[in-house]
Amino acid sequence: MSATAPLKHITLIGVGLIGGSFVLDLKRLGLVEKVTGIDLSRDNLDRALERKVIDAAFTEVCAESMVDADLVLIATPVSTLPHICRAIAPFLRTDTLVSDVGSTKQSALAAFAEYLPDFFANCIAAHPIAGSDRHGALAAQFGLYQDKKLIITPHGRERPGSLERIEALWQAVGARTFRMSAAEHDAVFAAVSHLPHLLAFAFVHEMFDHPDGATYLKFAASGFRDFTRIASSHPAIWTDICMANKRSLLDLLSGVEAQLAVLRGVLEQGDNAALYRYFEEAKNTRDEWLKGQ
Repeated sequence: MSATAPLKHITLIGVGLIGGSFVLDLKRLGLVEKVTGIDLSRDNLDRALERKVIDAAFTEVCAESMVDADLVLIATPVSTLPHICRAIAPFLRTDTLVSDVGSTKQSALAAFAEYLPDFFANCIAAHPIAGSDRHGALAAQFGLYQDKKLIITPHGRERPGSLERIEALWQAVGARTFRMSAAEHDAVFAAVSHLPHLLAFAFVHEMFDHPDGATYLKFAASGFRDFTRIASSHPAIWTDICMANKRSLLDLLSGVEAQLAVLRGVLEQGDNAALYRYFEEAKNTRDEWLKGQ
């Protein structure tokens, strides 16, 4: 089968922004005939059916929800992978591909290896870089992945053509695909995604804890809004991600503490020149990054 041949059936477990947007585009492109959604929320499934994100709906994994699935896409919090892998194992065909969209890849590969050992060659760990603080079926949208990055972390035991098949589907919806090791992926995204979320949550929590925080927030404007936007992200999702990648985060938090110590020292010393240089270096680093986007 060609890497770009249409799929007859995708079973999407977790019907929200990430998985929902993916299947919407595949349906528009004629690359999948049927999408079955599995989600704990009946209301969310009803919204997904109304918007034609999915064609059939179930609140649990069962034989009917998995029949003839060419691809099972798991788009749920990373901590749920072991449970879901156990649940789907009895219903997988020998050629059914299994993939995920989670933000931590070492934990994903570990779950695939432990709970789907007979299907490990069909398991492809992937991470689309297109997150948002929106969630649920109503957040699904066309074109979400256009020119976005998609990371695949091979484990080395994939059956021939499976990596290319998953890559081709993501490329079809507009994503630019990259491959890297799971360990490298987790280190990279701890730095550029997971740590920023921790810091945003921490800063907002400072307002929550501070005796005058409510007063401060009355006067917060665009700077506060922009800096803290990701603190509106779903707590369950980010609890799972941070715990799954805690080793990398603990190392990075030590670095942040060192940076804060530098700033404290500069302020205590009243060193205008040092503070200017510090800000200038940070500004230049961000400006150079923006040029490359």
